[in-house]
Amino acid sequence: MEVILLERVENLGHMGEVVKVKAGFARNFLLPRKKALRATKENMAFFEAQRVQLEANNLKRKEEAQHVAAKMDGLALVMVRQAGEAGHLYGSVSARDIADAITEQGFKIERSQVNLDQPLKMLGQKSIKVSLHPEVSVLVSVTVARSMEEAAREAKASVEAAIMAAEVVHEEEAEAEEA
Repeated sequence: MEVILLERVENLGHMGEVVKVKAGFARNFLLPRKKALRATKENMAFFEAQRVQLEANNLKRKEEAQHVAAKMDGLALVMVRQAGEAGHLYGSVSARDIADAITEQGFKIERSQVNLDQPLKMLGQKSIKVSLHPEVSVLVSVTVARSMEEAAREAKASVEAAIMAAEVVHEEEAEAEEA
């Protein structure tokens, strides 16, 4: 089935492109979410008539998303969960949990905007991609720990590791200059 994209769709195309997709993907995802129109002559004419308006709306939403992304840049979340001795969580941290935690920080995020392939089931720190707009995304650091004290220790250890890595790179550059 051929469709006209009304907005950028990741791994598919940009606004205005006519792309060929499987019928189920178009019927169940693109068309209900108003991300595309069937590629008929009437819809092509409708799209061309509305193109300027659609591009203006897209640009406005993109600017708003960039503004929010600038505020969210460097956001670190701490999720406290129970875990066994080996570090396996008794439950998991899902996209809904992350979206709720971001919302508590004062940002309006929906669960579908959190790009999490599978729920987090181990203690530790992970960077999660949050898509604010098809063209704007931001990385959020999520630390899963047994307690807030453990999360603080882990954050301190990761900062020290980053400093040590920077020192090693600096030493290697100095040695390269001497040679």
